[in-house]
Amino acid sequence: MSEQTVIDIAVRTILVLLKISAPALLTALIAGLGISIIQAATQINEQTLSFIPKIIFMMIAFVIAGPWIIQTIMNFTVTLYNDIPTIGR
Repeated sequence: MSEQTVIDIAVRTILVLLKISAPALLTALIAGLGISIIQAATQINEQTLSFIPKIIFMMIAFVIAGPWIIQTIMNFTVTLYNDIPTIGR
């Protein structure tokens, strides 16, 4: 196994990781921004107010994007397993 093969696998792994984490991270970002705007408008500066809505929105995002995330991970795993014979050469 060459160094380039290891680098290619690492790059593919990082790209899959970014893909599957994007729905939750973007949802948390949008929810946090919305809650921050509401807090700024009402002048309520409580740190814990944004925590529960972010968790709820992230759970909703995981429920909606869950099948896509599982399919992405399965495709990556199958591709990696299918590449095992060529990696060893």
